[in-house]
Amino acid sequence: MNEVKETLRNIEQNYRLFQQQQFTFITALQRTRENAHDMIRPVASIRQVQSYMDHHCNNSTDRHILSMFLNICNDLSKLCQNLETLHPGNSVTNGILERCKLLLSHSNDLSAIRAKYPHDVVNHLSCNEAKNHYGGVVSLIPVVLDCVKEWVAHTEKLPRHMLCNQVVKFIPMQKAQKQLSVSPNPKITFRATCV
Repeated sequence: MNEVKETLRNIEQNYRLFQQQQFTFITALQRTRENAHDMIRPVASIRQVQSYMDHHCNNSTDRHILSMFLNICNDLSKLCQNLETLHPGNSVTNGILERCKLLLSHSNDLSAIRAKYPHDVVNHLSCNEAKNHYGGVVSLIPVVLDCVKEWVAHTEKLPRHMLCNQVVKFIPMQKAQKQLSVSPNPKITFRATCV
């Protein structure tokens, strides 16, 4: 669980850097949409941002900020995959992970997503930009971060033995005591350990 929290902190730190450059991100999206002659429809998916960067990006600043967004999304996807393997899940945590995976799907339509208070990313957009073009794409990362934090909070409330979703291996107690540098007991018993 500590590794998950550390990964989450690193992603949040990268997101804070990205958030400070939101105006640059919107400008890059605007320019690449113009280059793609795609000014009518909203920026509605991660795949669309990837396509703009790959095929319609003409300067390094735009490429950098679009790449930063895509890298954070990719890091969140990897974290969600790790969360699945860490914990067998219950209905609440599985629901949260499914929501995260759906949001981070490259083809998912983000246009209706809006980050709510305390996030103010949508407030930094004009009404037209928020409603018609960029509200969903700027809301994606904070919404997913909230979901992951919710997953961590629910998981920490679960009993410790539920956090091991790996092969349970039975080893003789004598062997376990040797591994722990404890003198072995003549009776052989078994204990379960997570591997």
